This record gives sequence, C-alpha cells and structure tokens, in this order.
Amino acid sequence: MTVSFREVYEVAQRDPERFWLAAADAIDWMRPPTRALHSDRAPFYEWFRDSELNGCFNCVDRHVENGNGDRLALIHDSPITGTQSSLTYRQLQDATARLGGALKARGVEKGDRVIIYMPMIAEAVVAMLACARIGAIHSVVFGGFAAAELATRIDDAKPKAVIAGSCGVEPSGIVAYKPLLDQALSIASHRPDFCIIFQRDIQRGELVPGRDLDWNACQDGVEPAECVAVGGAEPAYLLYTSGTTGKPKGVVRPTAGHLVALHWTMKNIYDVDPGEVFWAASDVGWVVGHSYIVYAPLVHGNTSIVFEGKPIGTPDAGTFWRVISEHGVKTLFTAPTAFRAIKRADPEGRFIRQYDISSLKSLFLAGERSDSDTVEWAQRHLGVPVLDHWWQTETGFTIVGYPWGAEQIPVKTGSAGVPMPGYDVRVLGTDGEEVPDGDLGAIAVRLPLPPGCLPTLWNADDRFRESYLSEFDGYYETGDAGYRDEDGYFYVMARTDDVINVAGHRLSTGQMEEILSGHPDVAECAVIGVHDSLKGQLPLGFLCLNAGCDRPESEIVAESIAEMRNQIGAVAAFKLAVVVDRLPKTRSGKILRSTMVKIADGTEWNMPATIDDPTILDEIELALKRLGYPGN
Repeated sequence: MTVSFREVYEVAQRDPERFWLAAADAIDWMRPPTRALHSDRAPFYEWFRDSELNGCFNCVDRHVENGNGDRLALIHDSPITGTQSSLTYRQLQDATARLGGALKARGVEKGDRVIIYMPMIAEAVVAMLACARIGAIHSVVFGGFAAAELATRIDDAKPKAVIAGSCGVEPSGIVAYKPLLDQALSIASHRPDFCIIFQRDIQRGELVPGRDLDWNACQDGVEPAECVAVGGAEPAYLLYTSGTTGKPKGVVRPTAGHLVALHWTMKNIYDVDPGEVFWAASDVGWVVGHSYIVYAPLVHGNTSIVFEGKPIGTPDAGTFWRVISEHGVKTLFTAPTAFRAIKRADPEGRFIRQYDISSLKSLFLAGERSDSDTVEWAQRHLGVPVLDHWWQTETGFTIVGYPWGAEQIPVKTGSAGVPMPGYDVRVLGTDGEEVPDGDLGAIAVRLPLPPGCLPTLWNADDRFRESYLSEFDGYYETGDAGYRDEDGYFYVMARTDDVINVAGHRLSTGQMEEILSGHPDVAECAVIGVHDSLKGQLPLGFLCLNAGCDRPESEIVAESIAEMRNQIGAVAAFKLAVVVDRLPKTRSGKILRSTMVKIADGTEWNMPATIDDPTILDEIELALKRLGYPGN
C-alpha cells in the first residue's frame, strides 16, 4: 500500500519520536539514541542527546566497510583551471584519516574549533571531514572573504588551528588567500596554535616559520586518526551568517540531528539513490555547500560534485550542461540567480542543445525567490521538473518544498511547496495570530524545530532568543514574508524587511518582481521600497535586459509600469523603474536590496562583506541619481 506524503507528514507531526527514531535507523551509531527529542532545556531543544556517533564515519568509513570503497565520492571539476580529479570513498577515508592524524598530533582534540578558509577544491571537503573524524568543530569561512571578516570569525570561534588554501581562482584572476589570512591574524585578538596551508601550484603562499605548516609535509609520518565518538547534540560545525548588529551570528549545527535529517532528504526530497550523481552548484562556504556538497550526499552514499566555476563565463553559458553531460548528473541543485544569468546570456537555450543531458531528471532551486519566468524557461529548455524549495542557514535543510522522491505532488509555479516533516509552518500577522489563507504575513515555525536545525547560536543564547524567538511567542521567526493558499502551499514573497508600506497598503516586492520578470525583454529584476514623504514608501524597480535586446529602454520601462498597474492596480503606485546592467549580489547570489534602499534614501551604509563585485553599487548609485534619488 502506497503511503501519501500527507500521511507521512502527519505522522511526523503527531508522533515525532516515532518518526525521527525510525529515520535515525539509517545512521550508524556508536551508542544509539533511546529517545529523539529532549525538551528539558526548552526553548533550547536537543535531538538524540543521549546518543554517540561520528560524522566522518557515517559519510565515509561505513561505505567502505559496506563494500562500496571504490564508488566515487567526489568529483572535482574546475573549468577555470581546466582540471578534473576524483576521490573514491576509500581514498577519501585515507585522506581524512591522514589529515585528522596531523591535526591530532598537534593537539587538536574533540570540541576544539578549526577555521577552514579554502577554495572550491576537494581538499576543502577533506578538511571538513577530517575535523569531524576527530570530533573537532569546523567553521568554514568563504574563501577570499575580506581579512576583517575572517578576523571577526577567528575571534568568535577561537580556533585551535586554521586550514587554508594558498589561493582561489575566479574568472577575473587569482585571489591570493594567504596574504588575507596573514592580515586577518594580525587583526584578530585570538591566536591559533598553527595553520595548515594547501599550496596550489598556480600561486603558492609564503609560510610563516613556527606557525604555518605545509598540507603535505605535516601529514608525513603521522598516525592515521580513528573516528572519535561525539555526543549526538554536540556541534558538528559553526557557520556564520550576517547579523543586524554587524557581528556575525555563529549558527550551531548539532551532529546527530543534521545527519539524520539530511539522509532523509536525499531520497524523499531530491529523489536520488546511493551511487547516483548529485550536484549542488554552490560553495562549501555557504550552508548549501555544507549540507548538499558534503554531508547529505556523502552520508547517503552518492557521488558529489565540487565545482570551481561560474554558470556563465567559464567559458560560456553551456558549462552547467557540460558538467551534467560528462559526469552523468541526475539531480542539480542551484540558485535561481544562476539560471537567470544563463537565461540572460542564452535566452534561446542554444547551448543546452549542444550536450546530452539525458541523465538529468530534476532541477531544484533555492536561495532566492524563484520567479515564474525563470522556472518556465528552465522547464521548457531542460524538459525536467523544476522544483523550488525554501530553507535557511539556520535550518540546514528544507522547510517548505516538494517531496519528489516520496510523492510527486502537483507543482505550483511560484510556490516553494508544502512543509516538510517536523516543520509546523504558519503565516502570522503583527498581532501573532494566523492570517487567512491568501493574506500576506510573517512566516513562522512553531517550536520545536526538527532535528538538524540550530538549537542556539555559538556562545550567544540570549542573542538566539532575541534574533529568532522574541517576535512571536512559541515560534521561530524566519524573517520571511509570504502567504499560504487554500491547498496548503506556501509562497515566500520577500524578507519581512522587503514588505513595503505604500499609503497604508502592505505590498510584497516579490510579487512585483514576478510581474516585472514576466516582460519578455527582462532577464532579471529587483524591487525596493524608497522613502516618500506623502505615501511613506514607493516601489522602485531595477531591470536587467536579455542579451541582444536592442529595444529602447524607455519603452521597456513604460511597458513594465503599465503591466504593474494592470496586474496590481493603482494601489501599488509603481511609477519608478530604471534599466541597469547588473544587480548587486552576495557571492551566494542574494540581491543586496537593503543596501540599495539605503543608497536610495541617502542614509549611511557600509560596503557589505559578502558582496560579489563592489563596483556594481557605483552603477546602482548612478542609476538612482538619474531618477532623482536620494532626495527625490
């Protein structure tokens, strides 16, 4: 008898102990849990606290022991350097044991922190799993992050060691990591005991005697490390996310919960079986990289791709299709912004037809709202289901999505899907009461959160309460706004900060962006709310046009304004739009709307540490001046 996903979800809500203990059977334990949820420290909930296990063993060693040591674990594909390599599970076991042994020989023990500052190479994954092997807590900082930001994370995590690459490679050229690390260590108050440097031949770093060790040399002659038992609720890693106070927040990821939850998602959400190739086109510096380049595919026994490239320009808009074709990718997971870039560069999808991508069965999008035009373009040219889903650094896996491997429920374009097991998702008004279906409100999750989600922030319990639990009693506040339809599907429209108030009417910038992106000449867009003395705020749109578009910009702007009035009405007061070449984004692809608002309103702003290209803000400032902002 086939069980519907609705029934699966209801079991998880009605009897979470039964559901999550059953899911935990897929993990290898050194001491199995006797119960799932521990609520005695609520709201600091803990999962599988009385258990012991090891993350590296579950991701690597057990596959070798089960006879799958020759299966490919990692494929490194770097179109920027023109190189490819791979590691089997047996080779990955050897690599993590040797690096873990080198760390242990120099005093790194269970519970110690290790900062990892690496480019997108297989050694970054080895470093993460080597820490997990010996019970150390890793904290990955995006490679090439500014020295001041790296120093802030060093001071907060207080690592025993730092593992870094000598450099990274971008389409624009080599980014020297080692000088950035040296500068960060000169700024930071905390001093790690030592640094391990992986030297890339394209640019080697200068080692500081007495502090810096060569990656290969430090592993010579060391005893390979065995897997250390770690308590189920103890941290596997810290991952820093931006904070409103300027100090980043250290999200804590509990060891057992995230392995149990991530393993469940691989089949039930992403519909892959062990041995199949799964590609998350992200970076190990972000949560998608942690969850779906490293831990989820490896704990499930899949082959994961570590990609050092960009969706366009390395060398062209066909690089994704080449990777899928050459490596037999079954499931691709990336950000909508990647597909917007590809669509803009190749609106007719000509590059797709140059490759055999028949291995690809589904595309998953997350990280930014997936506009309908981009989704429909991908469906039309790829011929596979395109599935949006929504989650956060804090949760580590899907809050709302499509359980494609459990049941292929109807897909609603524009919706991120339905809640996944363990998430009791509600849409609340400012009074904390649920709003009617179809009404815009703050999306919140009733406590407790499921396994794998953050139980707190690193050494900051009070900040955890204030940041996530203070707005709505008994709920985790996601910071996103949206609505639920009559079928229980959720539409995530914008960050709550991006819901604008026009003459007392609360309007979603996401809904406006959906309308603008539907224009045939618009490849990508963003809408922000700017100050207006009469109406409080007014919407302002930025339009990026498709490659090869030769129509007058004024016509496209006028048509976009007219369509907004046609679909939303005069209430939107949408009269301001401008064409720009690019939108300012973080390295993970999120549009920096709040910074654009500050520029438009003439308020003080700081250069975001995560910005991909700071020069874009100069272009935005010039575009705003053409419209009379600031001070319109």
